[in-house]
Amino acid sequence: MFNLTPLLKTYTWQRTKKINSQDPALVQECQLKKLLSIASQTEFGKLHDFKKISTIKEYQSVVPLRRYEDFWRDFWQSSFPRISGISWPTPIKYFAVSSGTSSGRTKYIPISREMLDSNKQAGLDLLTHHLNNKPQSQIFGGKSFFLGGSTDLAVEAEGIVSGDLSGIAVKNLPWWARLRYYPPAELALLKNWEEKIEKLASGSLQEDIRMISGVPSWLLIFFKKVFEFKKASPKLANCYPNLELLVHGGVNFANYQKTFHSLLEGSNAELREVYPASEGFIAIADRGPGEGLRLILDHGIFFEFVPLEELEKSNPTRHWLGNIQKEINYAVILTTCAGLWSYILGDTVKFIDLNPPRLLITGRTSYYLSAFGEHLTGDEIEKAISLAADAINKEVAEFSVTPVYPAKEGEKGGHLFIVEFRDSLPSKEEIVAFESELLKKLCTLNEDYEAHYANGFGLKAPVVKITASGSFNTWMKNRGKLGGQNKVPRVILDQELWRSLESATINKN
Repeated sequence: MFNLTPLLKTYTWQRTKKINSQDPALVQECQLKKLLSIASQTEFGKLHDFKKISTIKEYQSVVPLRRYEDFWRDFWQSSFPRISGISWPTPIKYFAVSSGTSSGRTKYIPISREMLDSNKQAGLDLLTHHLNNKPQSQIFGGKSFFLGGSTDLAVEAEGIVSGDLSGIAVKNLPWWARLRYYPPAELALLKNWEEKIEKLASGSLQEDIRMISGVPSWLLIFFKKVFEFKKASPKLANCYPNLELLVHGGVNFANYQKTFHSLLEGSNAELREVYPASEGFIAIADRGPGEGLRLILDHGIFFEFVPLEELEKSNPTRHWLGNIQKEINYAVILTTCAGLWSYILGDTVKFIDLNPPRLLITGRTSYYLSAFGEHLTGDEIEKAISLAADAINKEVAEFSVTPVYPAKEGEKGGHLFIVEFRDSLPSKEEIVAFESELLKKLCTLNEDYEAHYANGFGLKAPVVKITASGSFNTWMKNRGKLGGQNKVPRVILDQELWRSLESATINKN
């Protein structure tokens, strides 16, 4: 196979020069104006009089924040799947099927030709940041392995298909990337996740894998199977000696960090976090782990940011890159080249740098626990779990939490956690210590939580129930959510969903 890395290095030099010279606010303003111009003759554009909008302030005054359900009900449902011309002018031939991590409701996210190009640009930016950090890279000397969902897409109408975003991306790979892509079509099409893992594990060992990408929880299951086939110690260097890059995203990495660092011992590979969504690619780590993800400014997406505590207000403050601030927990709002306009993505972030803008993912808007006024963010919950596990020298594989409301007057409410530890179950003493540390860390990380607990404002200590290894995977399999881009919901407010989790985990142990 011809090594294209020298050509990639030339591109990297040019792209780096461009992005380092960008004025974030100016670039984003230009992106919005371009999107408004392109969509001015759509039904949505005419309804909101796009032709008369000349400033970001005018745009924000005319186009309200909307969730997926609003777009579906008010604009797409009656014409689905033929929605071209409604909120975006060019043909919509693909829909990324997203179940919604916390709600479980199926969403059909439109993917335009321009969005496919946007995602390709993000992929090249990922490689650009890799080469800038690893100048001696030969990443295109071998193959790139993407552990994604099935590439078998469902036909919605003639010329229109839907399915996993990773499957759509594979269908539209450029020829030069397709030659360097693993798995082959016959394996990528497999829908049975367990069968797929088995065949990918054995097949990948016969390839010169230079990059691996996937959701951390599913990557660990895959790697376990790889080590079984290789009959080697659990180090990736023993299986993929030329591995350069391990790309992860989709979930908080805190509970996986130690395990992945251990897997990479003896390897020359680096970890690089990405922030993709079905609705658009948001950001990529351009520096080391934990140093923030750099927002992609010029690929057909205009970003807004609303302080989380204002999201449900009738007239929330809508920030953009011209006036964002550091260390504020923002809900992410997208306007995209696929017909989403001021769309509430459902994620929360905070900025650690403004020029260039770099952010940390802090959770989901639905991963916000405030049943009793405690105002716990997803990031705080993840950190508390990770630190409590460190205190007993254990690693958490998966967990979920739900609020428990008082059954009668005079009782206190609290939080119930179901936790699965990696490798071995903790002892009774360790469970008690874990619960104690979890309470301490939640109080340390969140002043409201500490005040409500310490002052007796109706909040009792968290309760932890331990489940056996593999229980969460069983639950996800029962729901038809095993593998691919599916993720375990961390905060569950839907009590029917919570009962199904208890039934598959606690009640089976």
